[in-house]
Amino acid sequence: MSKTKDIRQSVEAELVFDPLVDATDITVHNLGGEVRLTGTVPSYLQYLEAATAAQRVAGVTKVHNNLEVVLPPAHERDDATLAETANTVLLMNIAVPVGVAASAHNGNVTLSGVVRYGSERQAAEEAVAALTGVRGIKNRIEISDDADPVDVTLLVSDALDRNALILDDSEVGVSTDGNTVLLAGHVRTWAEHDAVITAAWMAPGVYDVRDDLYITG
Repeated sequence: MSKTKDIRQSVEAELVFDPLVDATDITVHNLGGEVRLTGTVPSYLQYLEAATAAQRVAGVTKVHNNLEVVLPPAHERDDATLAETANTVLLMNIAVPVGVAASAHNGNVTLSGVVRYGSERQAAEEAVAALTGVRGIKNRIEISDDADPVDVTLLVSDALDRNALILDDSEVGVSTDGNTVLLAGHVRTWAEHDAVITAAWMAPGVYDVRDDLYITG
């Protein structure tokens, strides 16, 4: 069996195995470890989880998520109801600062407001991702802390040095372009990859993170 076919079949098996994913209408394509998911899923949460499941498979170096969310009729919500529910969830989530708000159009939720940390921005997105009726999320939350780019680089580099998930044979380069963190180099696993991304977003003043990491497997 070829490696290409093996990875594709392994991703298909992982999608079926994952209880949070209905893999019935998902098609997996693989080209040299880069996996593309096409087809439909019945919720935005499954859209996210399908990509996460694919990342767990050995040999997968990148996942292109081209899935479409097609809600069952029973899960449809009018925009006013969806926006009200999303704003209630944001207000009740202690990780999301006051002032973050949600609006909805055709099931697509747009988040707005100002926060200090990228982790707060991510917390807001995660808070509404599992709501019934969500087809997609546009995260337009801004980050207010205008930190020194040099300090950002040092903070992220120090955080990576402390992180037990990132092994010595992984090489991660950290640089900045303004307040965008640029990550390059290689890590062994998706767990290491996610740890690096999380560390970058936790630094104050980070507006964006550009991920050019390569996963060696």
